[in-house]
Amino acid sequence: MIDSLLSQITTLLVLVDPLGLLAIFVGLTAGRPASYRRQVAIKGTLLATFVLVAFAVAGGKFLHLLGIDISAFRIAGGLMLLVLAHEMIFAKRTIRRNESAKAMDKEMGGETSDPSVFPLAIPLIAGPGAITAVLLFSRESDGTAVGLMWVIVAILAVTLPTLALLLTAGAVQRMLGETLTHTLDRLLGIILGALAVQFIISGAKEALGAL
Repeated sequence: MIDSLLSQITTLLVLVDPLGLLAIFVGLTAGRPASYRRQVAIKGTLLATFVLVAFAVAGGKFLHLLGIDISAFRIAGGLMLLVLAHEMIFAKRTIRRNESAKAMDKEMGGETSDPSVFPLAIPLIAGPGAITAVLLFSRESDGTAVGLMWVIVAILAVTLPTLALLLTAGAVQRMLGETLTHTLDRLLGIILGALAVQFIISGAKEALGAL
């Protein structure tokens, strides 16, 4: 159980990428008072946590209603995570997320918009990759109360440190520096790539075994 929990936390940590969010968050809240930045960080993280927990609890039933087998979802999810890993390794993910954040902020009204819901909560924290991973974890838990509890623990183990980083975004960014942040992002991309391949292998084995 502990190994499974650590794997879930690692996967979500890589997908949420709190360090990669720092620069985007600083840009979204530039020129705003500290109280406003705290409000945006807390509200955005809480909303993202709610979304991920909701998918963990009800996501499996949703897939069942659609008639989607878990093996097919593992393979599809693994392929999508593999694309995200490629973007992280070649420094494309941060650029894409930054452009999306700016586009959404402009669409929602620029200076007068509230970035806590869009784009901070969705899709920067609770993005497609994190939602996919949470759905996979919930299906692997067979929907048991104990299994879902551990998935929720994994979600909180990632979103709470993310909130802490966002609350101290400026100081953390200055301390780490751009070079170290990019290096860590590429390292996490390699880890995510390996996890994505494992998802695909597991899904393929399960699908072939059912034939």
